[in-house]
Amino acid sequence: MNTNPYKPYIATVEDTWFETLGDRCIKTFKVVLDDEELRYNWSHLPGQCAIIGVLGIGESMISISCSPTEGKFLRFSVMRTGKVTKALHELEKGDKMTVRGPYGNNFPVDEWKGKNIITIGGGIGQAPLRPIIEYVKANRDDYGSLNIIYGARTSADLCFKREFEDMGSSGDVSCNLSIDIKEEEWPHYVGFVPSLLMDVNPSPENAIAITCGPPVMINFVLQNLKKLNFADKQIYTTLENRMKCGFGKCGRCNAGNLYVCKDGPVFCYETLKSVPEAFA
Repeated sequence: MNTNPYKPYIATVEDTWFETLGDRCIKTFKVVLDDEELRYNWSHLPGQCAIIGVLGIGESMISISCSPTEGKFLRFSVMRTGKVTKALHELEKGDKMTVRGPYGNNFPVDEWKGKNIITIGGGIGQAPLRPIIEYVKANRDDYGSLNIIYGARTSADLCFKREFEDMGSSGDVSCNLSIDIKEEEWPHYVGFVPSLLMDVNPSPENAIAITCGPPVMINFVLQNLKKLNFADKQIYTTLENRMKCGFGKCGRCNAGNLYVCKDGPVFCYETLKSVPEAFA
């Protein structure tokens, strides 16, 4: 039984928790598809997305923020920004939502085996990077070092805090966190993510760097990766925030000659460097 990406499937919210609070807070949902056969045949890889929604309200394209190695459930980390995401944020344990997908291509994690993995995220942009981290952790012997670089405006705006604490104390993963604005008792870097990248100074040797976050952050991260001598083919990003319909009909996600939903959302910088619209 294969999933039909155009058909909405009913799923049950198994758990929820807030990653951040405030006007544009981020809430994570752990959901299971109600159809048991569908649940066990669902297949996605890091980088893919799904369209989730509330019946009678609408739908929104959201990154799948879990790795398939974690179990037969799905995770979505949703920032409250409008009508649909507000309705999603009102869902609690036991409520129903719809899920369609998976959509798009994925990060080529199997091609990266034997490589050192560096993820560089900002704010909610950490959500599509999280599945890479979990996939590498679950297949630890297949990869080299795992280096996480992540920042947000304040410590209250950081997602997945407890996970970073656990990984940082394990000694198996290098976690480098930053905030833009100095806070008392903040023990980590103060400054923007592109500056943190230069401070960490990762080696490009046998490495892959993946970045996601606000467009302005991505632009400066790309510039700094080039200063660190990363080749274009060593750099990846995702443009899933541009996707809407998921199958090339609405045209909302076009960037130059690319349609993010059909050609992406995952791209190697070798492809994107000639498409200035990609980071607009």
